[in-house]
Amino acid sequence: MNRIKGLALLLPGFTLVGFAPSAFAQGGAPAPATQVTTSPAPNPVSDQLRQLVPRYAKNMVGAAEAMPADKYDYKPTKEQITFAHLVLHVAQSNNILCSKLTTTPPPQSDAKDTDGKDKLVAAIKASFDYCSEVLAKADDSGLGTSVSLSATRTMTKAGVMITLAGDWYDHYSAQAGYLRLNGILPPSAQPATPPKM
Repeated sequence: MNRIKGLALLLPGFTLVGFAPSAFAQGGAPAPATQVTTSPAPNPVSDQLRQLVPRYAKNMVGAAEAMPADKYDYKPTKEQITFAHLVLHVAQSNNILCSKLTTTPPPQSDAKDTDGKDKLVAAIKASFDYCSEVLAKADDSGLGTSVSLSATRTMTKAGVMITLAGDWYDHYSAQAGYLRLNGILPPSAQPATPPKM
């Protein structure tokens, strides 16, 4: 019986390609690839949200710190909110949404959007600290549990987690826009600092 030892293929405009299909030449199919099986993560949703917290805390608190105090009343148009209001809104939404993932009420804060930069930066920092504490204990066992967001609105805990992550993307994007309109690079656009030798 005549076995195939190799195959060469020449296509117009292409280089000569050759290979030896030894597995086929011996009459068998190639050996199947070794399959790697892994167990699914027990808390993939909670774990992913936990991984986002440090990144968004760094960027969003960093954005609040980067804006000069005298620009906290800045708003791009008269219809938009001030930067101070945006920082306060982030702090409030973090506290409210993260409280829906636990049985404890959200932390109380008397911060207002007319407060100075220091108080508003402290409020946003505290809200991320609170979310970190709540999410450290969160798991995926109750994702289908319905929670009340207001007198007229309910959502599952999974929905709360998705909303929280979406809010971070949305609110940081707004912060970055406000900073750039004032000639300031947002934290995520800052050049990396080389390690000290």
